[in-house]
Amino acid sequence: MTSPTEAGISADEECDQGIPVYLLLHLSLVPAVLIVGVLSFLQKRTQRLAVDHRLPFLQGRFGVVIPLDTVGSFKNRWSYGFAFGAVSTAIVHLFFEGDRPFSVPSSVPAFVYPFVYLIAALEIGLVYFPFFACLSTPHRMAGSVMGILYSAFWITVTVWDTVTCLDNTTPFSEIYEEVITNWPQMLSLIFLAGRYLYILVKDVQMRLQKEPENPAEFIEQHHLLHVKMLLRKTSKHSKPLSWFQRRVYDWDPYFKFPCRMIGTVIISLIGLYMLTVIDFRLSHAVLYQENTTFGIPAWLDEDLDVAKKCWLVTSISASLNSVAYTFHVLVCYRKHLKRLWKGQKGFLPERFHHPKSAVSVASIARYSGWQIAFTLWGYMIARLVQFILALVLAYGVILPLMHGKFLDMLNTWGTTLLTFVIAIGLRKVQEFLVLVFFLQDKMCPSDEEKPLALNNRKAFHCFNYFFFFYNVVMGFTSCIMRLLLSMAFGTWLVSRIDQTVMQRGLERIDAGYCTWIGMIFADHYHNHPVMVCFCQMLISNTQERHKSEYSTLNSPLQVFSESPVNRRARSRWTLAYTLLRNPPLILLRKHHLTSSSSSSPLQSDTMVHAFVLASQKQSCQTSKITIPAEEDC
Repeated sequence: MTSPTEAGISADEECDQGIPVYLLLHLSLVPAVLIVGVLSFLQKRTQRLAVDHRLPFLQGRFGVVIPLDTVGSFKNRWSYGFAFGAVSTAIVHLFFEGDRPFSVPSSVPAFVYPFVYLIAALEIGLVYFPFFACLSTPHRMAGSVMGILYSAFWITVTVWDTVTCLDNTTPFSEIYEEVITNWPQMLSLIFLAGRYLYILVKDVQMRLQKEPENPAEFIEQHHLLHVKMLLRKTSKHSKPLSWFQRRVYDWDPYFKFPCRMIGTVIISLIGLYMLTVIDFRLSHAVLYQENTTFGIPAWLDEDLDVAKKCWLVTSISASLNSVAYTFHVLVCYRKHLKRLWKGQKGFLPERFHHPKSAVSVASIARYSGWQIAFTLWGYMIARLVQFILALVLAYGVILPLMHGKFLDMLNTWGTTLLTFVIAIGLRKVQEFLVLVFFLQDKMCPSDEEKPLALNNRKAFHCFNYFFFFYNVVMGFTSCIMRLLLSMAFGTWLVSRIDQTVMQRGLERIDAGYCTWIGMIFADHYHNHPVMVCFCQMLISNTQERHKSEYSTLNSPLQVFSESPVNRRARSRWTLAYTLLRNPPLILLRKHHLTSSSSSSPLQSDTMVHAFVLASQKQSCQTSKITIPAEEDC
């Protein structure tokens, strides 16, 4: 694959005064390792190791520094997103197999290159690690100061590299291209510097006790609001959704995307932007300048003009399509996750209803990288296919119409199109004849369709016999149509990792779709709002119990503000309300499980009553549930 450097779009080879990328990465390892070492020294381990007994003066220091919580982090989402934006340039360069941190001799065997890219990825990850670690560290003062210094270092280097490559003789177009190429990374670095400054100011205010410190809680605010919404009685007269809410996006105040999804989207968008810029510069160099350099003949001017216009139109179409898919993945992520919260797994293939735990956890690590790669590769593949289809449309339809060769075009395409139209028409005629003559009448006038019951059997047998011979020929046409449609939709949806491009039963071959399923199940099990709220209640009750026991021991005359009778009554009312809202839980109570072997009349009546309540509740829920048109992804 041609890298940006090899294609002539990288300023590192065009400018002798600029700082090479590989040298900048090597030099950045020193401050990056220093920052990580300082944060690790400040971080204390919760569990003591053998080295702590040998070196007691460490006091459990040199703990593990994490860049960000990729499973359940919902705070500082946009800060982490801009941190991913600062990394996007290095990721795109690594994606193009160019600008590696070190050169590899051409004599090295091909099987060594995966290890080379692994080492390059590890070095890039270590260089950009401080941007994330300074945001996630609990030591806000030290993290913000080092984050400001590291961001200022990268801003200075980026500006210096851009300015030193430009002199008084540099054309304005090259300056404009440099600014266009580097502004997303520069914007991300400036945002991060401002964010670190804000964290520093907030920490200073907390230390001066001018602002109270936010208590650390296990539950997020949107999870709590979601649970409250579930416990709230739904109104019978709800406001209907608009067309934009049903077809495009409906904002949900009780749902937030994790940092992992925000970062993935930002890198995908910046990667698409950089690919579009690269595409424009290459096409401008090939289509708009090569004809003057090499002297293209005049009789090829029209073909070159057609190629230019097709390239421009397909570039806009492929870019908009990839951007729409990038945001549509977020919509599908929310829909799939909320369906899993409700216990609905019907939208997934049956074999994916219970994925393996190791596969789900590994999918979280794979998803972001795979989604970015699928998006960039999908853009390039869709770009090429759309360009070929645009050329076919231009030379097959548009140019003949412009040159007054409508009849020739009709003779060329009319026969082929007429064949497909007649085949589809005769298939519809067969369905119409069956509907009119060979199906029994409706059992009820309100039925939408006739029942699946044959009528006029002898006539149907004759109808089936004579159409058998024609259906062989029509089957060939349908086979060609099936192949063309599969190729078209498979190419169009290659970047959709949330949809499988394989047939039913072969979904496991689609590694991208398996990664998507494992990822949403991991998020479902770790971030279910009801489960998180329940865990928060357990933690809060445990802490309050310890506090009350401690206060009781310190002051023996102190008694609880609430009597045991009131606490028992409140617990029973809560239990009764829960069982009425969830009748199947009656059969899962402890005394029912322990006495399941005995079949007393009282237990049988309780089981019957529980089943009646459960069936009534389920029938009421099914009668109220309406599947909106925007449910399908």
